[in-house]
Amino acid sequence: MNTAGRRIETRTSMTAQWTCLSRAVSSVERNPCYRCDDYVARRLVPGFFAIPGIGKLFIRLLAARGAYEWVIARTKYIDAVMKDCLSNAFTQVVILGAGFDTRALRFQAEAQKATFYELDAAVTQEAKIGQYKNRHLPLPSNLLFIPIDFDKESPGLKLEQAGFQRNARTLFLLEGVLQYLQPHSVDQNFKLICELSGAGSQVVFDCIYASVLRRENRYYGERGFSRQVSGEGEQWHFGIEEGELEHFVSTHGCRLLDYKDATALEEMYFKDAAGKIVGRVNGTHFLATALVIKA
Repeated sequence: MNTAGRRIETRTSMTAQWTCLSRAVSSVERNPCYRCDDYVARRLVPGFFAIPGIGKLFIRLLAARGAYEWVIARTKYIDAVMKDCLSNAFTQVVILGAGFDTRALRFQAEAQKATFYELDAAVTQEAKIGQYKNRHLPLPSNLLFIPIDFDKESPGLKLEQAGFQRNARTLFLLEGVLQYLQPHSVDQNFKLICELSGAGSQVVFDCIYASVLRRENRYYGERGFSRQVSGEGEQWHFGIEEGELEHFVSTHGCRLLDYKDATALEEMYFKDAAGKIVGRVNGTHFLATALVIKA
């Protein structure tokens, strides 16, 4: 999983921090359409961000149009996929580029028989562990942190050294990862997933559309989101052409199970009781779940 630059090896990921902040703010939203259940994120950020209205104002001032809604929808979607997998005898969860993901803590009740493997650059992982300790958040015994230099070390080898079982049903999570990789690194990631997966394993991921890289400005909030990411020094390098997702997953050893674009996510998560869409999701990204097909 080679990264395009070395920033994440020397400084905590800004996009990971922004995602954590957005989830923390969302967790205290009064409108259920805007509320996600990341109570752990709320404890990782300065307290004033969790005051209803204050954190949201900060997010609105700094974020691109629909970016906050995108994080909320993505969190809810992946939470649902994980709950479904854990209820269907998945015994391993691998989170590549974990950032400040808190699911290993939030889903302990559902994950008594599962092991979480979180892989990330050491500097971001150390910042996360430090925050857990500072906030007196207990680290569950089934959560394993694997620091890795994605440019120099093999995720497969690091996983197996940590006790990963190749024949187990596993959920692989790549949240906010693929678009930051070079195309050959995307290929390497999916090759690795296929090599490691037990029968019935799944991968859930998000990505941007390839036209975003060409700056065609087709989607709601596109220009602002691209500018926001670039300003944080974490450039996008990979995208999938609209309409080519099924072909992409099939050529990478998987079968597409589900695909959700911004419009579908608005229908799922931002429709109120009267049937009105109350929030627009940034259109640059989509979400997908795929079944890993063993060769």
